[in-house]
Amino acid sequence: MVEIITQYYKQNAAKAIDNPILQNALSNVQNRLGPATALAYKNLPEGPGLRQEAHKIRQFAINHLDILLPSLASKIRDRGGRVYFAKDAAAATAYCLKIAKKEQVKMVVKGKSMVTEEIGLNQSLEAQGLEVNETDLGEYIIQLAGETPSHIIAPAIHKTRKEIARLFTQKLGIPYCEDPPVLTQAARKALREKFLEADMGISGCNLACAETGHITTVSNEGNIRMSTTMPKIHMAFMGMERVVARLSDHDILFRLLSRGAAAQNMAGYVSYIGGPRTADQMDGPDQFHLVIIDNGRSRILADPEFREALLCIRCAACLNVCPAYGKIGGHAYGYPYSGPIGAVITPLLVGINRAKDLSLGEPLCGACKKACPVDIDLPRMLLALRAKLAEGDPKWEVTRANPGEKLAFQIWSLIIQNRRLYEMILKTGSVVQRLLPHRNGMITSVSFGLPFGLKGWTQSRDIKPLARTSFLATWNNRKNSKNRTNKS
Repeated sequence: MVEIITQYYKQNAAKAIDNPILQNALSNVQNRLGPATALAYKNLPEGPGLRQEAHKIRQFAINHLDILLPSLASKIRDRGGRVYFAKDAAAATAYCLKIAKKEQVKMVVKGKSMVTEEIGLNQSLEAQGLEVNETDLGEYIIQLAGETPSHIIAPAIHKTRKEIARLFTQKLGIPYCEDPPVLTQAARKALREKFLEADMGISGCNLACAETGHITTVSNEGNIRMSTTMPKIHMAFMGMERVVARLSDHDILFRLLSRGAAAQNMAGYVSYIGGPRTADQMDGPDQFHLVIIDNGRSRILADPEFREALLCIRCAACLNVCPAYGKIGGHAYGYPYSGPIGAVITPLLVGINRAKDLSLGEPLCGACKKACPVDIDLPRMLLALRAKLAEGDPKWEVTRANPGEKLAFQIWSLIIQNRRLYEMILKTGSVVQRLLPHRNGMITSVSFGLPFGLKGWTQSRDIKPLARTSFLATWNNRKNSKNRTNKS
């Protein structure tokens, strides 16, 4: 199973901020892809409004999963494919292991798939003695390094050329070289041997189509095509939300997906797969299995407040513009899904209290909504998660994250409703603050920090001291002075 370490968000974020190599990598990708994606939307023949049309397409599909998923499964089965509906991660991995054992699978090649990261498929297969090989270059690099993806479409973004060169020398036995084409060729040579030996190919699914009964995969390297056609068995994993009604919907969504992900007009390889190869086909697997995964999605679907999160097509556009992700990277989130979408979807999948810091760490600037190719209102859902953490919610088994905070605001509410009490506290504060260290007219954070949970306000910033005279007192003095002048 995948390790969930969302509770270490703050510690991991602090480490990331102090990592200059990561900071440079994140800055480069956001400076390059963020503005380029915005320009790509602007240059669409239909204009940026196509994003709202895509939103409607995804919304329609999510609202009709009860019709679309059975239709998809029926058409795939009619062509000789097998479809398995997995309630959770354990059921999905168990099905894969069952088929692997039955077919005596020893080696697996995989295309990049976020949903298999979510269910911890690699770990489950390897625990049973199977050799699993990631074939996307970025995924291959981090697999050799024993790490997890830090970005949805660029999983090895945190790695430098020198680190990759040392890794390939150590793992692949090639001479040390930092030239990207040479390193890519070394990976290609090693992976071609795996493609030829593999018994099973595993892929994700970008979208599925209920009308035609097929799944679609998108890549820029062609590795997914080799993973899905060369082995005798192809098993595809998809989240239950990744289906649309009509084939014509794919055109809009894939054009926007490519622009959101990498500011491209279209990805290099788009494959439509609907079953095993037929008798008149030379290429393709003898068996095709589609595993449709719930793993908490039904619960999200049942909640009108968060259902919109299921519209996501995992393009990473929100990561490429988010100020928080741009400083802390993907590993800080403690789960495969990072950035603004991760801050929404991860708490809903693993527990809102368990992943409480993710939604609290987002700046609510709205950049993610503007970048999203299907116009998902992530800031709204981030606020909804914060509200549940503040108030609690039995429906989601959420307890108040900080009961003292609620009490503090209740006390503050009483204070500001009592003018005399409020002014007395202000006067007391103006006297006490004189005892605190000052620098350049500010109360410094060097040796000053408010106690308990309030220290976050002062431990990393200077604060302006309270004015000697309140605004209301100043206003009244000016008004009284003006009245006296007019009378005279």
